[in-house]
Amino acid sequence: MKRYSFPFNEEEIPKNGIYVLFEKGEIGHGKDRVVRVGTHTGKSQLPSRLMQHFVNENKDRSIFRKNIGRAILSKEKDPFLEYWEIDLTTRNSRDKFLSSIDLEKQKQIEKKVTDYIQRNLSFIVFPIEEKGKRLETESKIISTISKCKECKPSGNWLGLFSPKEKIRKSGLWQVNELYKTGLTNKDIEELGKIIR
Repeated sequence: MKRYSFPFNEEEIPKNGIYVLFEKGEIGHGKDRVVRVGTHTGKSQLPSRLMQHFVNENKDRSIFRKNIGRAILSKEKDPFLEYWEIDLTTRNSRDKFLSSIDLEKQKQIEKKVTDYIQRNLSFIVFPIEEKGKRLETESKIISTISKCKECKPSGNWLGLFSPKEKIRKSGLWQVNELYKTGLTNKDIEELGKIIR
C-alpha cells in the first residue's frame, strides 16, 4: 500500500474511506506503529478530512490537532492549555471567550501542531464507500489496536504528555472507540481484500 506523508496529492486520496496514521519513532510488532485511525461522516470528505489534520490551522475542526496541541502545551507546562481547550466554533462561545484569548499565541501553537504533524506523521488510506461500514470498520480497528499489548507507545511518544489518560494509556491519538468490539477473522479477511 502506498504510504503518504506531507505534502500529498489530494487527488490520489479516495473520496470515501479510512485513514491510518503512523508516527516517526513509534514501533509495534517490529514495524511502524499505528497511532490513529479515522474516517469521515460526510459524503466524499476523506481528502478534506486529512487536510483538516495536516494543513488547516484550526484545532476546533480537528480533534487530532487539538490533542497534539494539548500534549505540546502540557509537555511545555504552558498555562495556555486552559485556553486551547475552549471550542470557538459556536457564536455563543466566541462571544463569551474570544476577547480573553491571546489569538497570536493560539496561532503560534497551531503552527507548532502543523509542524509536528507534517514532520512526524504519515498515513495509508483505503476506500470504503458506505458510511455505516466505514464507521463500523474504523471502530473495530481502533478497538483491536487499543487492546494489543505490542502496540503500546515508546517512552519518547509525545502523547505521554497528553492530559487525556485514554491517550496516554492506549498509545493512540484518540479517546473514542477504545476497548470495544475488535475485528473478527472474517473482518480481517474482508479488509485484506480491500487493502491488497
